[in-house]
Amino acid sequence: MYKKALTVAMAAAVLAMSAPASASASAAPMIETVFGPTVTLREPDSTFVCPAGEVLIDRAHWGDEDGWTRYRCGQIRIDGEAVTVQTGNWSYGMKESNSYFAAPADQVLIGRKHNGDENGLTWYLAGTLHWRGSQVRLTSRKWTAAMTESNHSSQAFAPLVMTGRQHQGDENGRTFYEYSRVTAS
Repeated sequence: MYKKALTVAMAAAVLAMSAPASASASAAPMIETVFGPTVTLREPDSTFVCPAGEVLIDRAHWGDEDGWTRYRCGQIRIDGEAVTVQTGNWSYGMKESNSYFAAPADQVLIGRKHNGDENGLTWYLAGTLHWRGSQVRLTSRKWTAAMTESNHSSQAFAPLVMTGRQHQGDENGRTFYEYSRVTAS
């Protein structure tokens, strides 16, 4: 009798392990970035805004205040579906040589404009992400290490998006980027 009870218990355990996972234990949504083309502009008196439905994922700069700045945007997809982007408002203008901008909670960068040299003003454009009728949360905000503005490149990879930038000094000064994790449930 003991042998029979043990065999039934073992069979139940094997069946439980081989049963398909329940819907409540489904996998987390898959988040990916579809990279767009790069756009390179002269830094002074420049305005860059991502195409509709895309967010800023890459910025690089070479040279002094008359140097070149490269931008790249990308479309965020969750489980293969494009996330929609709702454009917000431009930030206030801030002096580039002592600028700090972190998008409000759950907002991502979608544009930047700059006038003049390091004493000129910089503005940022943020927006919100939406998937299946709900706003997407951005979590785990984290700043990069310092980079020299005159020769750097910084890029986000899924599930991260660019949510902030700060700069100190002239073209030889330090630049930092903030990235946040796209979180979908």
